[in-house]
Amino acid sequence: MLTKKQYDDGVEFVLNEFKKAGIKITEDEIKRIEVADFGLGNVEEVGLQLLVYVNTDKVCAKEMVLRPYQTCPQHVHVNGKENGVAYDGKEETFRVRKGVCYLYVAGDGEKEKIKAKIPPTPVNVYHEVILKEGEQYTLYPCTQHWFQAGPEGAIVSEFSTRSRDESDIFLDERISRIPEVEE
Repeated sequence: MLTKKQYDDGVEFVLNEFKKAGIKITEDEIKRIEVADFGLGNVEEVGLQLLVYVNTDKVCAKEMVLRPYQTCPQHVHVNGKENGVAYDGKEETFRVRKGVCYLYVAGDGEKEKIKAKIPPTPVNVYHEVILKEGEQYTLYPCTQHWFQAGPEGAIVSEFSTRSRDESDIFLDERISRIPEVEE
């Protein structure tokens, strides 16, 4: 569970990073900034700050803001059913706006040779995609992946099909995607 201070610090971090990057947001959007610690209580190392601009039945757009070496743990966006209707797992494109993002997917790659720091959560895919400012990569449904910011942190825009974060499956069974903040 996040403390109120951790949540407030996360929001302040996002606002500062957006200001440095020239990204303007509304007062309503400021209230919707999410700070996710994945239920592990170590948000500075395993966590993610994000702002969802839009999430409809067909499309989603969001900004993900990561602290230096902060990791979003390994997970997969699976196919499923909602109200009895089948849906495909999320297809998403990451585009780096600021900093560097180390993205890992299945394929050739060795744990000992990656640029990222191994996080304190399980990972087993090491095909490394290094995304610098202005570069992008598309992940197709049912692709195991994890990512980490470089030494200066990162702002990553995500464009995707509908986001159902609550149904993501994480390799680390301790993880809870939807954050809880103490009162």
